[in-house]
Amino acid sequence: MSKQAVLLIAHGSPEKVEDIPAFLQNISRGRPMSDAVVHEVQHRYSQIGVSPLTCLTLGQTNGVAHELGIPAYMGMRNWHPFIADTLKQMTADGVEQAVAICLAPHNSRTSVGLYKEVLFGAGAPFAIDFVEEWHDHPLLIEAFVDRLRTGWKAACEQHGSALPVIFTAHSVPQRTVAEGDPYERQTRETAGLVAAKVPEIGKWQFAFQSQGMSGGEWLGPTVEDTIDGLKKSGQTGVFLQPIGFVCDHVEILYDIDILFREFAEQRGMKLYRAESLNDSPLFIRAVSDLARTRLAAMSPVSSRGIQG
Repeated sequence: MSKQAVLLIAHGSPEKVEDIPAFLQNISRGRPMSDAVVHEVQHRYSQIGVSPLTCLTLGQTNGVAHELGIPAYMGMRNWHPFIADTLKQMTADGVEQAVAICLAPHNSRTSVGLYKEVLFGAGAPFAIDFVEEWHDHPLLIEAFVDRLRTGWKAACEQHGSALPVIFTAHSVPQRTVAEGDPYERQTRETAGLVAAKVPEIGKWQFAFQSQGMSGGEWLGPTVEDTIDGLKKSGQTGVFLQPIGFVCDHVEILYDIDILFREFAEQRGMKLYRAESLNDSPLFIRAVSDLARTRLAAMSPVSSRGIQG
């Protein structure tokens, strides 16, 4: 029987503000970043104290290992532990087959595509089944449903009235979608699947957040424009459900909890959001079920090599 394992892949995030310049150099692959961009990112990280992404991803990885009873590893594209270093450890541990799952369920060449490029460029000497997308996995949907139903009900009680819901996902450059990228369709599909299971929220909207600082047009509508629209319709509060992220990090803790909340308050509105998936048992089960299914479909290893 081949020794099997799971590899969870994520963007990566430094825990110290002083590591931001090196982190941004990894993202840009050595291209110079302006001082303004570096300082802005440092400011955002300083406002949240520390990015919990690495710690939370490790917790998710350990949860999957416990659920499946086989080794699980994590590898980051832009920070420690880097994908290449994790592959070396897996090789040293005798792994012969692995399923690689991006902790970004929606397929885009700006995220999943880059992770795949780094993974297979590292040249692992064992078989890898790379999961391209899993945005509609039933247990992933249930995990988001659980967070939405619980958070929305509590927020409505606190606010004293039913709150409109905005589902959000990280924006990507418009040109990627124009070139056939399925990301926009998949994020909206996830939102629709989640909303359908919580009909009590009524009519809902979708917006893209965290538009990049680089040139070119990014996907909208923006969260800010959507909040403005709700204000004009007479709403005094709004509930955000991020479905493009699976744990807390700067796009949640700064962009939503600080930036969007201040934006709403300036318009006399109260902003609430769903708890991130983080250590959600349903989310751990979703990843584990996906990994179990893909590992079961892999052929016995007769010779070393990589399968895409």
